[in-house]
Amino acid sequence: MSDPGEIANPLLLSWVKEWWEVAKERNTKGVITYKHAYDSLRACPQKFQHPSELKVLKGFGDKLCQRLTEQLQKHCNENGLPMPKVTKGRRKRAIIPGEYEMDEPDLQAPPAQRQRIAGAPKEYVPRYRSAAYAILLVLAGQDPNDGPVGMTKEQLMEVAQPHCDASMRLTSDRSRHYRGFDGIKTLIQHELACKRGRPVERYALTEEGKDVAKRIREVAIARGDIPPAGPSLGGANVAVQIISRPTDSNPVIIVDDDEDDDVIVPEDTEVTTENNEYKDLVKVGKTVSDITTLPTFRPIRLPPDSFTVELVLDSRETRTKTDRGYIQQELAKRGINVTTRALALGDALWVAKCNQTGWLSRMGAEGDEVVLDYILERKRLDDLISSIRDGRFREQKFRLRRSGLRNVVYLVEEKSLDPNYYKKYEEAVQTAMAQIQVVNGYFLKRTREIDETIRYLASMTKMLQGLYEGKPLHVIPTGVLTAQNYLPLLKKLREKNVEIGHCITYPAFASLCSKSGGMTLRDTFLKMLMCTRGVTGDRAVEIQKVWKTPIEFVEAFEACGGGVEGRKRKVNLVADRLDHLVGRKKFSKALSEKIAEVWGDA
Repeated sequence: MSDPGEIANPLLLSWVKEWWEVAKERNTKGVITYKHAYDSLRACPQKFQHPSELKVLKGFGDKLCQRLTEQLQKHCNENGLPMPKVTKGRRKRAIIPGEYEMDEPDLQAPPAQRQRIAGAPKEYVPRYRSAAYAILLVLAGQDPNDGPVGMTKEQLMEVAQPHCDASMRLTSDRSRHYRGFDGIKTLIQHELACKRGRPVERYALTEEGKDVAKRIREVAIARGDIPPAGPSLGGANVAVQIISRPTDSNPVIIVDDDEDDDVIVPEDTEVTTENNEYKDLVKVGKTVSDITTLPTFRPIRLPPDSFTVELVLDSRETRTKTDRGYIQQELAKRGINVTTRALALGDALWVAKCNQTGWLSRMGAEGDEVVLDYILERKRLDDLISSIRDGRFREQKFRLRRSGLRNVVYLVEEKSLDPNYYKKYEEAVQTAMAQIQVVNGYFLKRTREIDETIRYLASMTKMLQGLYEGKPLHVIPTGVLTAQNYLPLLKKLREKNVEIGHCITYPAFASLCSKSGGMTLRDTFLKMLMCTRGVTGDRAVEIQKVWKTPIEFVEAFEACGGGVEGRKRKVNLVADRLDHLVGRKKFSKALSEKIAEVWGDA
């Protein structure tokens, strides 16, 4: 280490070193910034009169220079020394090493040639319209009031692309690396950007990066590349979904950069055909009171090698709004034949498709596809949380159970979320995942990104091809099926012969699993009850045990009468009538009042 007498600015250096040591002890994010500042100031042979002049050195931004100024003012006051004055005139900046020299925003007066101070470490500034340049530019233009500090990987790629000549996304079929997005690694290496957040990763500027980005942004504005307001999240193709109820005082906002499940499908897609053609194919039928009333039939037998196993993907399952065919294309590269349509249930299922067109029709069935015993429900982490909040989570599991398929895969894709938002619902998510496995008996699969989900779909398809192809399939004729006898019939067949699996055609499955078709009054009543926040499936069943139909429930509230006393009876009706329940089934006074507001107009 050099002798202190050889250092040009020993006093300023001692303060920087002191703050550096404190940052190391506390393990704060300022360690790297202070280290760079200490190294550059220690190596610089030029003596500075005022701390504001240090901005020409690496590691020194507005905040650090301001802190040094305040420390120097305190030192001068304590020792009776005059405070140095700020040098007037334009502050000199170090010339930008490599790539290009930045322009000043004032286009009418060309800037004087700027010289780098001898001995000062070189400062990295990315090339114009490179990926690193684009990332710095958009991060510099982010409004802190728009949301959490920093941006996710997907947001950065989308917003930065217009300011970058290279592609921010995939470069080739064989390489899965993001060529443009690799610029973030360079920025992190030069300590201009940092990555933070778990499980949500966001990229933000360091203090040193803010200084460089600010100058880049000034030049971009002067060139006319961006408006003075700068690029922000508002310029990205990012959908902001507000999930709330009228009674919520604080609606939850989720920044969602992917397609949601309720996307509107154009009328020329298969959803319209499917709904019209299959909706009433399977009748509701009579309630099965005894197993002896179940129909007897001769199954349709599909010989071995007369069909191929194929994956059917919901047409609303996309990567992004602008990349709808990504999943299908990636699966095709892996040799997986994919059929897309608007599924009545689930996001993916597997069918046995007859090699000979019309073969099932000649045997008294319909279509050319038979649904196998596997179905997959895909949920991004943000959608899982919103479905828990609005009740879709329970309703979807209810419908999956009624599908009759034994092998249900619940796939959760761990999409990046704001850490503060995820922390609020982390316990609910973990509870839901445990229920999926323990209570519902479904297989839970967790993936980190869409590409891992695609790999899993491909491996599942190949596994099922090996499992089913080459063996006969037994198909239940659609004519003997009703919405009422479907599940009891499957249960009887499985108990009778575990080895032989019985399937149904895809049109029959679509009819049975239609969200509205084939539902009994009891099913409808339960769904209506579960629309009230706080009424779980268990609680809805308990209400239905007492009041069998919606009209009975409404009449019970009407019997409470009017006026103040009548309102009290309505508010307490459910809680008082079901006060024997304990645990998760118990009704609180608040929940009873909420139910009365919906059903009793209390």
